[in-house]
Amino acid sequence: MHSRFSTLAAVLLAATLGPLSLMPAQAADSIKVGFLTTLSGPGGALGTDARDGFKLALTHLGEKLGGVPVTLTVADDHQDAQTGQQDTDRLLKRDKVNVMTGVIFSNVLLPILPEVLKSKTFYLSINTGPKDYAGAKCDPYFFATAWENEDIPSAMGKFATDKGYKRVALIAPNYPGGRESLDGFKRMYKGELVQETYTKMGQLDYAAELAAIRSAKPDAVFFFLPGGMGVNFIKQFRAAGLGKDMALLTPGFSADEDTIKAVGDALIGTFNASEWAADLDNAPNKRFVADFTKTYGRTPTMYAAQAYDAALLLDSAVGKVKGKIEDTEAFRSALKAADFKSVRGAFRFNTNQYPIQDIYMREVYRDSAGKVTNRTVGKVLSNHADPFAGSCKMQ
Repeated sequence: MHSRFSTLAAVLLAATLGPLSLMPAQAADSIKVGFLTTLSGPGGALGTDARDGFKLALTHLGEKLGGVPVTLTVADDHQDAQTGQQDTDRLLKRDKVNVMTGVIFSNVLLPILPEVLKSKTFYLSINTGPKDYAGAKCDPYFFATAWENEDIPSAMGKFATDKGYKRVALIAPNYPGGRESLDGFKRMYKGELVQETYTKMGQLDYAAELAAIRSAKPDAVFFFLPGGMGVNFIKQFRAAGLGKDMALLTPGFSADEDTIKAVGDALIGTFNASEWAADLDNAPNKRFVADFTKTYGRTPTMYAAQAYDAALLLDSAVGKVKGKIEDTEAFRSALKAADFKSVRGAFRFNTNQYPIQDIYMREVYRDSAGKVTNRTVGKVLSNHADPFAGSCKMQ
């Protein structure tokens, strides 16, 4: 008898809830964004720029995304995976965010992604683009809005080949982003690699590595050492007098405004690749650079530009679904459409939800006002797509 009444109750409950489950998604009262980034330690300047770029976009958008009020919760991962996991747990379970973004370093992003994606929360990666998620592990809830980790180093490899550098030494920290960056350089460089060195994450003394580079006598040195690591490496490289004998090549991260501020003249003449530059001639970029400089009293970096673009992408997607972000398929399609005016110019997503975009070459120089900064000197790659998209089976 008990079983019969339990079954009847279940049928009646299903009949009651059935029409509700078929009701169209309702517009959200607010969009909750969890912004987990590095705000302290050697990489703190990078996360600070990213946070400020995102907040500037919200200011430009009237503190709304797609016309819906936004709640932004910012957390500091301290460039530590365990801290990042704890913060992620709070953002997902306590704050119940709809979207997460902000992480700078691969060693923080990779451990938190499984939990984020399992919860079916969209993650927009404003900086790192791990190769695993570009290929076989691609996921409908993961969007790399900046680049795949090999993209910009690949442009530097092509540039080094085109410049005629026959022998190059490589150096990067031993973590996923570092290893993948050197893989990217090697993918398009056609000369001889005389050295490939991996350092500890956060290392600040490079005396032994520089002595080995001096002995190898390369034509150029390509380094990927973000944040304070790069600042120290450049200072020690110049102090050792190596700049007289070999060129210094780097992705844009280590020759951007934060590094220029810390290093100054020692960076003049350094070539660096980027998908964005402050002097790109388009209206959204001019507004972004002018307002960022006015608001924060400093020139923006790649990190700020990438975060600013991510906010514009979110705005366009939320607007397309009229705030009905609970309709995840529609929201995902709206994100994939990338229907916004990027500060970097042409931008679209590949099938793996990683960018297809142009990559430029910048050079650090002293401008007419005496300021050391970057200028665009050419385009290295046009409509560049990462090499792993073919392994992604996602539609």
